[in-house]
Amino acid sequence: MDATTDIHNFVRIYLALFFTFVAVFYSLRILYRMRHDGQVVVFPGQRFSATWWNHFAFRWFRIFIWAICVFRAIEPGVDRYLGMIGPLQHNWLILSGAVCLTLGFGLALAGHFSLGMDWRSGIDRISPSSLRVTDMYRHSRNPAFLGVAFAQFGFFLALPSLFSAVCLVVGVLTLYRQALSEEQHLETIFNSQYRDYRRKVRRWI
Repeated sequence: MDATTDIHNFVRIYLALFFTFVAVFYSLRILYRMRHDGQVVVFPGQRFSATWWNHFAFRWFRIFIWAICVFRAIEPGVDRYLGMIGPLQHNWLILSGAVCLTLGFGLALAGHFSLGMDWRSGIDRISPSSLRVTDMYRHSRNPAFLGVAFAQFGFFLALPSLFSAVCLVVGVLTLYRQALSEEQHLETIFNSQYRDYRRKVRRWI
């Protein structure tokens, strides 16, 4: 077994473990907030609304990505059906993709935890209680979304294929649409305070 095969197998297993960890982490976090704090933290929005479709697309693509990564760890032959992009099958690109995926997830976590008890998935019409403009939010209005987008780009590099390219496009478009919806919500709640913040801080970076 040569170095290239070793690296590809390592990243293959890493992706399966990574997305399994992410799924378990967020499931447990949501359950903990519900049981320990008595709070509902997932708000997809009214059925068939723009935010509902954003939530629907993002959730099912995450499930699909997890399932594909676990399945290909068990049966590597599934790669032939993913539309692998040959020119990008380089060790350093695949490894850098795994690094970007991990760093992006770390940034997303930092953005979430920075919100503390105000963290929500989706738009809660009666929150947040205050506008967060410190820490990471001094540099980006959407640091958690920025982290997710960077992680999605890392996933494309770690598994360069038509499948991951579609996931990247859908993921970024969904994040962009959700960011617009959440910014409109924050402007409704905080009015001029949010407009002033928006003038000073970029949407992404």
